[in-house]
Amino acid sequence: MPKRWRIASYDPARVATLGQAAGVPAVVAQLLLCRGMEDLDRVRHFLDAKLSGLRDPDELPGAPQAADLLYAAIRAGRQVTVYGDYDADGMTASAILLRCLKLLGAKAESYIPNRIDEGYGLNHDALRSIAARGGDVVVTVDCGIASVDEAETARELGLTLIITDHHQPQMQCAVEGSSDSPVARLPRAAAIVHPGLPGGGYPFAGLCGAAVAMKLAWALCQRASESKRVGEAMRTFLMRAVGLASIGTVADVVPLVDENRILVRHGLNCLRHYPTPGLLALEKITGLAEKPSLDCDAIGFTIGPRLNAAGRLGQAPLAVELLTTEDPVRANQLAEFIHGLNEQRQTLERSVYRAAHKAAEELGDPRSLPALVLAGRGWHPGVIGIVAGRLAEQYHRPTIVVALDELGAKPGAGSGRSIPGFNLHAALAACGEHLLGHGGHEAAAGLSIQEAAIEAFRIDFCAYAERAIDHADLVADLFIDAETPLSALTHQTVMQIESLAPFGAGNERPLLCTTGVRLAEPPKRIGGAGRHLALRLEQNGVALRGVAFGGGDWEDDLNATKGPLAIAFKPVINHFRGRQTVEVQLTDWRPAEAE
Repeated sequence: MPKRWRIASYDPARVATLGQAAGVPAVVAQLLLCRGMEDLDRVRHFLDAKLSGLRDPDELPGAPQAADLLYAAIRAGRQVTVYGDYDADGMTASAILLRCLKLLGAKAESYIPNRIDEGYGLNHDALRSIAARGGDVVVTVDCGIASVDEAETARELGLTLIITDHHQPQMQCAVEGSSDSPVARLPRAAAIVHPGLPGGGYPFAGLCGAAVAMKLAWALCQRASESKRVGEAMRTFLMRAVGLASIGTVADVVPLVDENRILVRHGLNCLRHYPTPGLLALEKITGLAEKPSLDCDAIGFTIGPRLNAAGRLGQAPLAVELLTTEDPVRANQLAEFIHGLNEQRQTLERSVYRAAHKAAEELGDPRSLPALVLAGRGWHPGVIGIVAGRLAEQYHRPTIVVALDELGAKPGAGSGRSIPGFNLHAALAACGEHLLGHGGHEAAAGLSIQEAAIEAFRIDFCAYAERAIDHADLVADLFIDAETPLSALTHQTVMQIESLAPFGAGNERPLLCTTGVRLAEPPKRIGGAGRHLALRLEQNGVALRGVAFGGGDWEDDLNATKGPLAIAFKPVINHFRGRQTVEVQLTDWRPAEAE
């Protein structure tokens, strides 16, 4: 779907002033200004991102109380269960805390609910099962803040419940029927660790679940050491924990600013210098071990999807075992199995995407609708979130995909993805009368619905979207940092751009544009099912290789375009067999005369 290009303005005087003050090249200064950074102290903090910039764990709301409770439980020999989530953030969070507890001599186990049978978060039956097995203390990671009723079940069972999370709590009116702003309804737990806890005052609420778990583990190590400084074994563990937290941070697509930037910048190095046997095996089987260093793309496109595949296909406990085992043989077995699960996930995703895409077209022209609600029988519930995301990006519409039970005996499971400016969580709340349950946040959410209610829900959801979304917002904006000819993309310049890494949500890889570009040869489809496109681009005698990830469908249109092109792209350094070359990742294109 066509995008609206918005090219940032360029002020040479401001660029020169910042570049001189910060001691950075002009291209870096310009990109910093595009990110709203003009204050020199902020720029230096952003560029340095020292590990010592992480805040002390005892500053995190609830962490001191939780650390004291857990350390007392360890010393008393109580059974501790780490209750996690089935995505990469939840798995890495579980692995961090489980490793810490065992390092400190705790009797500890992990519990990950089955995505298909149990769904997200704490559930009553799981708590009863934990209690029946002799469980005594339950500490959640990446879930639990909205589990008000389940917390009461834990109290009835005599479980000590500690919640660590980063999601939104339940909200309710302070006085029933009042028009006042709603307030958080928190579960009754022995301790709640949450960076955005109401009244907590923590300066950065953007930590993911794994980062919260890492902070709690850090506080536990300090308790065990009776000092802010920890011993060598605990220091090695904490370096591994930073590496695992970097995986959770990137995979959960939280903003790579403040502490998240520090965690990922140093965590990528920790993954290489303090690897776990499981991650080492996964790097070897995927070819990452051959790369000189790891970056966010390695996590976002290789490690994260494989961990998530295990969760999507109901095998999350094996992924946690992969991250915690110290047995190299077992690590290799698990890495091979999980790598195979990812291939299964890709096959399922392609199948569901084709069916959902067809269902969207049967509703009429998707571009004429304010939102999409699609449902199908036999669609695997483990991949509907990915499919919803692909369709939301393709049509730039809020999209909900519902997997209906084959026999109609169970409610449908739905997953939704939003577009900028549309609060998906609020939309589901407004249409809640049609749903059995829902949860999530502004950008992504899940729901449960009876098949008979889908049509009424579709009507109300689309009506809500029609009211909430301005028609102009149904065209995606592409924010471009600068216009740059291909000849300017020298190795030195692109390496200077790399100084702004790690790139991801909140700090996207710089997006540039140029015009008058021609195809030096016909583009070729690459990757599974030809989803991606390889190109050779030429401009004024300069030729560069390009890759369009997810752009396989552009092949015919590009071949049919005879004149020059205007392209939007991200410059990268490609490492291959010891050589480094400049390449571009094609994000969007159009005929140059349309520019």
